[in-house]
Amino acid sequence: MKGILTLTVNNRPGVLNRITNLFTKRNYNIESITVGASEQSGISRITVVVHVDDAMQIEQMTKQLNKQIDILKVTDLSSQAIVARELALVKVMVSSQTRSEIYSVIEPFRASVIDVGRESLTIQITGETEKIEAFIELIKPFGIKELARTGTTAFQRGLQLSNSPKSVTIV
Repeated sequence: MKGILTLTVNNRPGVLNRITNLFTKRNYNIESITVGASEQSGISRITVVVHVDDAMQIEQMTKQLNKQIDILKVTDLSSQAIVARELALVKVMVSSQTRSEIYSVIEPFRASVIDVGRESLTIQITGETEKIEAFIELIKPFGIKELARTGTTAFQRGLQLSNSPKSVTIV
């Protein structure tokens, strides 16, 4: 089972380290983790994707995370309706014979070429993890020179403001 947690945290040194150490101590492998500024100054949003055996493990991890000082809010998105995206940059080897064929693979995925070299193309693709995986599998035969992925970032669908002026709850 895939667990997806979003954390709203104070943007301070050492916060990310303490969070990842918590996962390590519980012997959970983080599949992906994304961190970035939120809509509030001094507050960051972290999205963690982890494989777990059951929902109880996610519940336990949520309780442990909520005990941390700089964590303001933890939300389990595992069974929620969410909007989730990932970004991948893929540098592919090209030749004059394969260039048009590669473009025909790129188009249906709504990916875009962001750099053109003599022997390579760099492609940017965004979407759900499954879309990124499918694209990579189709492009592999051409020869992937480099691959960089951001990991999943997610929200619950819709937007509802809470009573607190300092926090936003995504519903």
